[in-house]
Amino acid sequence: MKKQSLYFLTMFVLAGIMLGACSGGTSASLTGTWKLVSYGSPGSLTLAAADVDTSVVFGEDGTISGNVGCNSFGGDYKVDGDKITFGTISSTLMMCADTATGDQETAVLHTLTEPLTFVIDGDTLTLTSADGSSVIVLARK
Repeated sequence: MKKQSLYFLTMFVLAGIMLGACSGGTSASLTGTWKLVSYGSPGSLTLAAADVDTSVVFGEDGTISGNVGCNSFGGDYKVDGDKITFGTISSTLMMCADTATGDQETAVLHTLTEPLTFVIDGDTLTLTSADGSSVIVLARK
């Protein structure tokens, strides 16, 4: 009886380990605060402006907020597997004194208007447009 109980317990534990290993997907959470690393075309990413403290916050409640240039932004998002879609993203309308910062903000916020796929690899979040033409790379803060 003890051998049979030990056998079933061992099989139960192994099945749990195998199910966990096969579940795949993104085990890391999208929620939290991220810093902009780079953005643009996958073949020639532009590094984020070094003198701008950027942040993109994905809330557990489905809200997104942050700053990727000189304006704050906010909106909502929905996740379905490795796909993410955004509702209307609104932002403040201050004029960016630095053209590069303004270009960065425009490019990133424009990309957030379309459905994206995402991959979390350690502390790196990569958002890619459906057609593959735009990428946003973020690092967990």
